[in-house]
Amino acid sequence: MIDGHCHISDVAFDHDREAVLQRASDAGVAAVVAVTESFADFDAVLGFAEGHSGPYGGGLVVAPCLGVHPVQSDAETGQQRSARLEDLENVLQAIRSNSARLVGIGEVGLDFQPRIASSSVEKDSQKAVLKAQVELAKELGLPLNVHSRSAGRPTIEFLKECNAKDVVLHAFDGRAAIVRSGVDAGYFFSVPPSIVRSEQTQKLVNVVPLNQLLLETDSPALGPEKQGRNEPCNLKISCEEIARIKGVSIEEVRKITMQNTLKLFSRLRTICPRL
Repeated sequence: MIDGHCHISDVAFDHDREAVLQRASDAGVAAVVAVTESFADFDAVLGFAEGHSGPYGGGLVVAPCLGVHPVQSDAETGQQRSARLEDLENVLQAIRSNSARLVGIGEVGLDFQPRIASSSVEKDSQKAVLKAQVELAKELGLPLNVHSRSAGRPTIEFLKECNAKDVVLHAFDGRAAIVRSGVDAGYFFSVPPSIVRSEQTQKLVNVVPLNQLLLETDSPALGPEKQGRNEPCNLKISCEEIARIKGVSIEEVRKITMQNTLKLFSRLRTICPRL
């Protein structure tokens, strides 16, 4: 299995990160796609990837995505706010400089929660940041790992407007009609272990064909228990629940989601040929 969206650099793992990765490996996780939220995360994720590259031998692979999340922390107040173009300072060049090491660009996207984006100015600011990263992804031939909280329809519509092709919508919470729009665009959807307590995610799995589903954990968030720390080893929960909903075997879900992940994040095969 491959965890298609994980925050392995999060402070929640600072005291036991290696044990977390070992538990994931023991549970059958071959690789985790590690995403960033801001430029401040870049060095850590690249460092973890360097320490867990496993090009030919065993061991779990950390495959890096670099990108700027639509929600940022204000440098002066520490409060969360919409991303702005100035948050991309040094970011685009850093992604270009490290592009050969990356499997994707992310976590990027839109977040229209009222406390984050209550005005059209804030929403447009997020769109400008997303568009710059979509264009860079096309330039570099990399897929996008996309966030869309409270912005399911706007995110899919904007991605289509930007002619984004290689996309995974992580932990998508939009309605079925919106999900179908993403399916028709050829986008993938990744499913976290919180599916066991989310009727919305269960409906999504009903709508999305198996050949457009990926597994993810979004660790340390979106675990099977609300407020509990999530880990990549919980990926099997997503796999089991998809199998139950689709009425197929766990092995079929594991096999097809693996194929889907390698299709989207094609550089994983270069980083880890055994996959």
